[in-house]
Amino acid sequence: MIEKNTVKLLSDLSLTMFRKNFFGIYHGAISAKLDHHAFMINTADAIFDEMSEQYFCELNMNKRDYRWKIASIESNVHASIYNHIHEAKYVAFGLPIYTTAYTFDHDRIVFNDYFGKTTFGELPIYDPGNFDTWYDRSALEITKYLKESDSHIMVIKGIGTYAYDRDINDLIKKVAILENSCRLLSIKSSF
Repeated sequence: MIEKNTVKLLSDLSLTMFRKNFFGIYHGAISAKLDHHAFMINTADAIFDEMSEQYFCELNMNKRDYRWKIASIESNVHASIYNHIHEAKYVAFGLPIYTTAYTFDHDRIVFNDYFGKTTFGELPIYDPGNFDTWYDRSALEITKYLKESDSHIMVIKGIGTYAYDRDINDLIKKVAILENSCRLLSIKSSF
């Protein structure tokens, strides 16, 4: 049985993140850890601007059943993060437009604005290498990277951004600062 309060929380945040272009109509993933063995994640057919209970499923982190077939393609990565990073309570993956566009021509994000600089300083941009094998490698590589990082955020060249946190508001704040800072960098480069 899916927790109604968690559905409401993730639904509201999904709409906000959709409006800020972190999620596309069908592109992205958001999840919440429910206990030591289970988490809730959006389904593969989720429409992020109108999330409801039907667009979420509860998955066992260690045992696959039929629900894994309807869950987001990012479920393996989320399960790996929850299994290996114990302070992770919420995980989000999205394709923020300005951040992802910035990855095409840079190897790191050097923030110039106050909030970006004080929150992150600098962030490396992870090069995933061969896109053809990315989904076979992604769970291991993303989890390893996030485990070794202090920022709880991973920007992947041409793919998007992964973020996790213990507090959902801190996760949203970091994602918003990252995208706004990259937008400012984009505007700055056009002058």
